[in-house]
Amino acid sequence: MATDLENMFQDYLAAWNSHNAEKIASFFTDDCVYEDAALAVVNQGREELKALAGATFASFPDINFEVTSFFAAGEWAGSEWIMSGTHTGDAPNLPATGKGFSIRGASITEVQQGKIRRNTDYWNMASLLQQLGFMPETSLW
Repeated sequence: MATDLENMFQDYLAAWNSHNAEKIASFFTDDCVYEDAALAVVNQGREELKALAGATFASFPDINFEVTSFFAAGEWAGSEWIMSGTHTGDAPNLPATGKGFSIRGASITEVQQGKIRRNTDYWNMASLLQQLGFMPETSLW
């Protein structure tokens, strides 16, 4: 049986998958912190979060998230997901390539009174750059 937090998180990811920045922001507190560790970016508040989402949709208009696991403990949640899409719009320092990507990642989320107060996403930037053709694919093993 799904918890309220799990249902909220599914609705939140559905907002990302529908590419609705306003809806995404509605899941957050006014003073939220949204950190993307791979981009080394910390967004403060809903307006910065909406700007990040808009820039993401401009660069990857078909971006999609699939949750592969989820857990909740009190007001904390964690999830693993797969982010995929096609790079058809220019991103800062990354001209559009038209190439697709699929990357595993994870999020740690703190919820306060039914809203996301803090979220940190962890994923591998090198893998994205390799799949988009900006970096050679290498293996240490």
